[in-house]
Parts: sequence; C-alpha cells; structure tokens
Amino acid sequence: MRKLKLDGNNTYTKKYGRVSGTATGTLSVSLQFFAKDGPGGEKTEEPTAKKLSDARKDGQVSKSKDLSSSVILLVSFLVLKFMVGSMGSSFVECFRENYTRIGDFFQAQNGEFNSQYTIQLMRAAALDMLMMVLPFFAVGVVVAVVAELVQVKWRPTSKPLQPKLSKFNPVNGIKRLFSVKTLMELLKQTVILVIIFIVVYNKLKGRFADIYTLYDISLNQALSLLADIIFDVGIVICVIYLVIGIVDYVYEKRKFKKDMMMTKQEVKDEWKNTEGSPEVKQKQRQRMAEVSRRRMMQAVPEADVVITNPTHFAVALKYEQNKGRAPVVVAKGEDFLAARIKETAREHNVEIVENKPLARMLYYNVELNEEIPPELYQAVAEVLAFVYNLKNKRA
Repeated sequence: MRKLKLDGNNTYTKKYGRVSGTATGTLSVSLQFFAKDGPGGEKTEEPTAKKLSDARKDGQVSKSKDLSSSVILLVSFLVLKFMVGSMGSSFVECFRENYTRIGDFFQAQNGEFNSQYTIQLMRAAALDMLMMVLPFFAVGVVVAVVAELVQVKWRPTSKPLQPKLSKFNPVNGIKRLFSVKTLMELLKQTVILVIIFIVVYNKLKGRFADIYTLYDISLNQALSLLADIIFDVGIVICVIYLVIGIVDYVYEKRKFKKDMMMTKQEVKDEWKNTEGSPEVKQKQRQRMAEVSRRRMMQAVPEADVVITNPTHFAVALKYEQNKGRAPVVVAKGEDFLAARIKETAREHNVEIVENKPLARMLYYNVELNEEIPPELYQAVAEVLAFVYNLKNKRA
C-alpha cells in the first residue's frame, strides 16, 4: 500500500512521483484481517468425539486458570492459618538453636572467623527452614494437581510444547493482542481487582481501631494481631476469587463448546475421512457381494436340486441325510444370477425342477446357508423324492 501526501496546492505526492488532481481519497480496510480462520458456513452441529479428542491432543480443553488459582490460594491460606502456630514455634526454635551454635563456635575459636564452619551452619539453617515450609508447599502442589485433574482429567500431551512458526508471525501476534479473548481477559482482571479492592477496604475499615493499637501492645501481640487481620482479609479474597473462578469456569466451558461447534460440511468431511466416502463404501459393498456370489456359485455343483419359477428365481438345495439336518439353501438368485445358477447346474448335471410357488417362498423366506423352515418340509421332500427317483432310474 503506497502512502499519499497532500501539499498546499491540493496535489498528491507519491513516494515515486507526482500526480496532480483534486484532493479526494478513500480509506479501505480489509475485514478479512479480523475474520476467523477455517472454512465458511454457520456452525450449527455439535462437536464430534473425534474433534474433541483431536482438540485435547492439541492442548485445547475447557478449563479456568482462575478457578485453579483460587482453589490453591484458598487451601494454602487455610493450611497456613492452622499451621502458623507450629511454624512460628519451629521458626523461633530454629533461630534460637542456630544463634546458640554461632555463639558456641566463636567461643571455641576465640573469636576467629572460619568460613567452612559458617557455610555448614548456613546449610543447616536453610535445611531446617525448608523442612518447616515443605509440608505447606507439598499441600499446594497436591491441590494444584487435583484442581487440574478435576477440570480436564488425566491425559498428558507434549504437542502444545512443540515450537510453531506461526507463533513468530507478527500479524498473528497483533491479532492475538487485539483479539476479543485478550480484551475480555483484560476486562475480567480489571473487574476482579476492583472487587477485591472494595472488599478489602471495607474489611480493613472495620479493623482500623485494632490497627491503631499496634503501638501500645507488645511485639508478640502485634504479630498475632497482624496475622489475624491478614488471614481474615486473605480468606475473604480467596472466597471472592473462588466465586469468580467458578463463574469463569462455566463461561470457559460454554465458550469451548461454542468454539468446537462444526458446520455441516465439516461433519461430512470428517465422516468421509474416518468412515470413507459413500462412493468408496459402495465399491466395497460391490466387491464383497462379488466375493459372496463367487463363493455361492462354487456351492451349486454340490447341490441336490435347483428349484426355479422358471425364469426369474432359482434356489439350490443340498440335503445331507447322515447329518440329520433339514435341506439347506446353498445358492439363490433372481434374473441374471438365476440364469447363471441354472447354467452351472446343467454343466454339473444337477437336476433343475420347476416349481413357481416353492421357488418364490424359498427365495424370500430362507437366507443363504440356512435350513428350510418346517412349513416347507413337505413341499421340498416331494421335490427331493422326485429327483432321487430320476437318479435311480438313470442308474
């Protein structure tokens, strides 16, 4: 885009030349800069399980950072409130013990400085302090893990940690900086700070009389009073933050569901990618039907009789007396397939009997490789008796 400059003679001056004319111009802004990525179409369909699974692998889940932080802060304040007495006593005892060690050391060394012993003394003091606060931090870590598991369950992924060149794109950075999500986050944090400030001020306003007495009481009493005020204000802040976190969690869950909504075209494309297009499915069914027909035609030479109507239907039956089973339909077909069954039967000297009602009943009521129903025993027995008589005469 070229920059135009207007001088006093109403003349446009371009960067690489001069063009005279009246001072008129139009400022155009491409709205595509603010458009959402992805295919067009209105998102009216619920997200599929595959899309939710893919989003989870990419680290896209519905969770509230404010809810996790508020729970951690609230539990930490409660634990600290119950542990402050023992932690204070342990701290005083640790300070007294290490201070005594220093005095004993200087008396033993006649006031001379020993750097090695000093380092050991500092390590011992640091270890004592760490052991005092370790339970407090352990509780914080456990609560943080539980808060995350409750929101998003356990399914770790390293994909969000992988570097992406798009993150270094300045255009995308500007989009994220001035996006609706960023502005909403800024507004939310501002509202939280204002609410906390108002509540803390009202809480402290009722304790101003106690604060003014700090100069007239002992150090231990002053520390106890300050700890009591800090804990009271902290618990109130945590409760407010927790309520805000719950509201934020509900909002994030609804927003995530809205963002995951799909267009009809996206659903169709996903189904094609996972299940296959209808054309491919049709071809697969055709191949399976062809394999089934070939297998069926291979059973025709072993049949005892083929019953026809005589042009449209043909059903091949096989009866094995030694197995004690009823006759079984080993092949059946209509029109072209019926003609192929009869042709194969003639090639292998299988008897063909015309019986229109029986052929229709067998074709529509008995599936392939199934025994005939009892209702057809009599009719089929008569056909088989006729076939066996023909074979005996020929023999």
